[in-house]
Amino acid sequence: MLEQGDVPRLSIIICTYNRAGLLSKTLDSLLGLEMLDEAEVIVVDNRSTDDTAFVVKRFMDKYENMIQMRYLLEPVQGLSAARNSGILAAKSTLIAFLDDDALPVRTWISTIVNTMESKPAVMAMGGKVAPIFENGRPEWLIKPFEFPYTIMDLGNRIKEYPGKFHPCGANMAMRREVFNLSLFPLELGRKGESLLSGEETWLFGRIRKEGQSILYHPQMAVDHFVPASRLTEDWIMKRYYSQGLSNALGSGGPMGSLLLWGKTGAKLLYIAVDSVLSAISGSQGRRLLNKCRLESVRGTLHMLRNRNRESATG
Repeated sequence: MLEQGDVPRLSIIICTYNRAGLLSKTLDSLLGLEMLDEAEVIVVDNRSTDDTAFVVKRFMDKYENMIQMRYLLEPVQGLSAARNSGILAAKSTLIAFLDDDALPVRTWISTIVNTMESKPAVMAMGGKVAPIFENGRPEWLIKPFEFPYTIMDLGNRIKEYPGKFHPCGANMAMRREVFNLSLFPLELGRKGESLLSGEETWLFGRIRKEGQSILYHPQMAVDHFVPASRLTEDWIMKRYYSQGLSNALGSGGPMGSLLLWGKTGAKLLYIAVDSVLSAISGSQGRRLLNKCRLESVRGTLHMLRNRNRESATG
């Protein structure tokens, strides 16, 4: 157990909003982790209206001799604001994020710490995220839908994240120096019931632009709860629409907007071709995917038009 004044080898940040029941299970799952006595846990409550504060404080009182833990209340609504609050409070040079509905494997802390300490060139890392479906996996949930549902499995080999893939917010770690220039942008990320995102893509995009290493490690693994309320066609279409909004919000400046207009046009052409092919194949999942892609385009165009209108008026 860390003594007063000791610097933990890892700071674990768990941001939460109105999910006290799930959070309780996540906190319980920490008790079996290796090297827990060398880490600190920071729970950031983002203005929950349920009994989150009671659940956290009860846990802290019960296990005060096993785990170094703090509770923070972040009054500014939004996941980015909550994460930033946790970052500013963290004592370690290594910072990990765990969702309030994720259950880490026993070696989660030790994998992060040992890898980051032995590989100084690695700036950030992530790993497997396996789903726990509340009502079973829908037939239409095909491979391309996995990332929007925070499902990640890139195999059993340690490697750099390929292409546009990057760690999921449910299971990611990075060095504190990542945030030396900037914290998470407040205009991106979930806010209450909103499905806005993009803050993680922004972060890892910036790391890549600086030529830094982002590592996938299969032993940095968590199980992640997927509630029945999200396993509907309506929800996934809203998720894609919000992603379109997020894409536009993250494209800063005139050049960024111009590039996004071009990408959106190319995407529409691709959707038109693939829609014909999916109609022939008869795949429910593929047809839904193209409908979701169109929702993403609609969200992007909506945000770009509003931005242009605001620029024209002043």
